Amino acid sequence: MLKKEDNKFLKELKTELEDTHNKAQKYRTETEMRYSVLNDGRFPTKASKYWQAVREQNVFYTNLRMEAYQYRKLLIEIKKLERSIENETDKLELELLQIELEEKLWDKDERERNGADRVREIEHWSRIKKELDDGTFDTQNVDTHQKESLKLQLQERAKNLTPGSSQGEMINVIGPLKTIDEDFKKQIEAQEKAMLNGKNHS
Repeated sequence: MLKKEDNKFLKELKTELEDTHNKAQKYRTETEMRYSVLNDGRFPTKASKYWQAVREQNVFYTNLRMEAYQYRKLLIEIKKLERSIENETDKLELELLQIELEEKLWDKDERERNGADRVREIEHWSRIKKELDDGTFDTQNVDTHQKESLKLQLQERAKNLTPGSSQGEMINVIGPLKTIDEDFKKQIEAQEKAMLNGKNHS
């Protein structure tokens, strides 16, 4: 496929290219996970960070499971190709089968690398979850923290609104924030009413 000089150049760079391929970043680094994904603007509380870590970890676990099924199928395809190569007598068919086998073996190596890096990210999310879980929030029901976390997130977004912000942006921030504030106000009024009723009964 390549010119002789290109092949020569790549052959000279073989060690470097293999090193590049092995160390090239696949998924997120721990730094990206902590400071890009779990940034305070989007996830202002420990609870919101914890539950985002749960979602992120679950995506990687689910994808790892799906890839594992594909990998097992791939191993069978490789065995079938090896069997076909043993039994093939036509020279051209044999060449095609050999190319297909090389392609499958490359795919196998790539899936193994992907799997190892998915496990690395799953481990990081596990550690981050443990760090965040300080016993101050519900780790069983995601909905428990969401109103408080969403309010803080919307307040942060409201600070960044300017006269130049679009009407859609303003509605998306101020509308939910007002609804949450009204809901909090009703809750406080209900609690105060219940306390007064309790005092009146005593």
